[in-house]
Amino acid sequence: MQKLFSSLKLKKADGSYAAEIKKIAKAELLILDDFGLETLDGASRLSLLEIFEDRHGLASTIITSQLPVSSWYEVIGDPTIADAICDRIINSSYRIELKSESIRIKYKID
Repeated sequence: MQKLFSSLKLKKADGSYAAEIKKIAKAELLILDDFGLETLDGASRLSLLEIFEDRHGLASTIITSQLPVSSWYEVIGDPTIADAICDRIINSSYRIELKSESIRIKYKID
């Protein structure tokens, strides 16, 4: 997720942000890995909202996170935007919660 937001910030600076958001919206499947490792800044939370608004009900998105959904509001930062994002994610999703030992630890994967 951090690489995505860094890339989107650069694309805003060079004027290609709208085209990139449109490309993300059209993807059949978007995978957002490691959601919540860092609190979102203002630009990132607005980009995330825009992505979910454009994709809502039209395309699939997979979000992986080590945080429980109850902690997502803190990560997103702004309560109003967090409501909008979580409403688009949580109410129309399938949740799979894994409760086991880390595969990396179990098999000593680097």
